[in-house]
Amino acid sequence: MSLSVAIRHQYPEFSLHASFDVGAGLTAVMGRSGAGKTTVANAVAGLFRPDEGKVLVAGETLLDTSASVDVPAHRRRIGYVFQEARLFPHLNVRQNLLYGKWFARASGAEFDRIVEMLGIGPLLGRRPSALSGGEKQRVALGRALLSDPRLLVMDEPLAALDAQRKAEIIPYLERLRDDAGKPILYVSHSTSEVARLATTVVMIDAGRVVACGGAAEVLSDPSLARAMPIREAGAVLIATVAVHDEADGLSELTVSAGSVFLPKVRAAIGAKLRVRVEAHDILLFKDAPIGGSALNVLPVTVTSIRQGDGPGVIVGLIAGDDPLIARITRRSVRNLGLTPGEACYAVLKSTSVAAEDVGAA
Repeated sequence: MSLSVAIRHQYPEFSLHASFDVGAGLTAVMGRSGAGKTTVANAVAGLFRPDEGKVLVAGETLLDTSASVDVPAHRRRIGYVFQEARLFPHLNVRQNLLYGKWFARASGAEFDRIVEMLGIGPLLGRRPSALSGGEKQRVALGRALLSDPRLLVMDEPLAALDAQRKAEIIPYLERLRDDAGKPILYVSHSTSEVARLATTVVMIDAGRVVACGGAAEVLSDPSLARAMPIREAGAVLIATVAVHDEADGLSELTVSAGSVFLPKVRAAIGAKLRVRVEAHDILLFKDAPIGGSALNVLPVTVTSIRQGDGPGVIVGLIAGDDPLIARITRRSVRNLGLTPGEACYAVLKSTSVAAEDVGAA
């Protein structure tokens, strides 16, 4: 399944010009607030008509303003999940789900499969008012899937949830990405969500697509740090679970540059994981630190140094085959004598990686 988007639209104080082509999996459209993410999603879904545009899903044209083609939203077969679940309050969960199934005439077996995948079986008799925010979003996902969409669009589906509810629903979104067999266009400004979920990332900055590629590639690019909140700049390591140490409560993961130790992860030995490492959690040393408490010390090479307007500097690194980003001060760069091509050591505290920053690869 492929998705091709090319849209232009002029607002009074904002110009949007977004073009990208992506394949199957979960494609995250991310960027700062006001970058144009939701406009792109709405143009794909048929809820917004741009000044100029073309949208193709699996080779079928849904929008082509130059040829006067604009398939109505209800005929595009696109399931849309909004920030708020928008469930029918007078219907219970089963009835809300059957509303989606009615449009597609889905089979009973498909209903049972989706209910099981989203873990909403125990909720079927409840009304929306008796559900938590995370439960409502899972039901909204189920309703969208039961309409048999060719594409699922999700616009900031976790934005209205607190940290606990987000942690509850993200594993279901991972399962949806891997098991549902439906391509997903996922709009978010949260780097941690995108790092955990995305197959492909489309980065939008001020109405322009500035990057489109694999999640680890895009999120680990130091030149793109300015397109996201600076506190969320970081990188994604692809790791394999090697050992669980019950005595220490740690898991040893292997990465291309060596091993890293994290608080015990819920994954089997041999499982592939994504580990998001925030730039401000990496310390750099010219020589290998000896006699300290740090467990995670990786040899790295400096690839770039980017200075902002303030005292901070984004240092691009390569650790084995994996890119990393460190955020340190100008003074630290000067004291360490860092230059592109310089070899040094990156230290990552085991406890600095939060559980929500580790997910299935």
